[in-house]
Amino acid sequence: MDIHEHLLTLASELGAIFKLRNYKLALAESCTGGMATQYVTAIAGSSTWFDRSFITYSNTAKIDLLKVSESTLGRFGAASEQTAREMAIGALANSDAIIAASITGIAGPDGGSTEKPVGTVCFAICSKCKGDLSITTSETQNFYGNREEIRMQSVKYIFQQLLITAST
Repeated sequence: MDIHEHLLTLASELGAIFKLRNYKLALAESCTGGMATQYVTAIAGSSTWFDRSFITYSNTAKIDLLKVSESTLGRFGAASEQTAREMAIGALANSDAIIAASITGIAGPDGGSTEKPVGTVCFAICSKCKGDLSITTSETQNFYGNREEIRMQSVKYIFQQLLITAST
């Protein structure tokens, strides 16, 4: 199975569990530029469990649409767990979702540094539990390959993490 087929399979599995649990999903994407949303919406019937997506590629978009703090971006950068957490919280707060996930990082080929090389991608998942907000996942992964491969690995990773979160 190639990566494209695998991502469609994961999105389909995600849809099945979200429908079963009557959950809605929101996504906040930066370095993937809507790729995760593309795979989610490729699944027939996704409108029953997918609420919306925020493609916030620029820092201004992160601030305007998700209320990511300028000080967070200034202190930690866009490719940081702190920013990923604020993106996920913003997506959850500005949607009807029960679970929101974010992806932000450096897909390359440029933009990397010694501290944050190309392939550094940060993720967060937050959910509403009886109306309260809780961060369930926040982590950084380092992927290898070209820009497209890094973006696809990022989507695969967030789908796998969402399956775990929605299953518990």
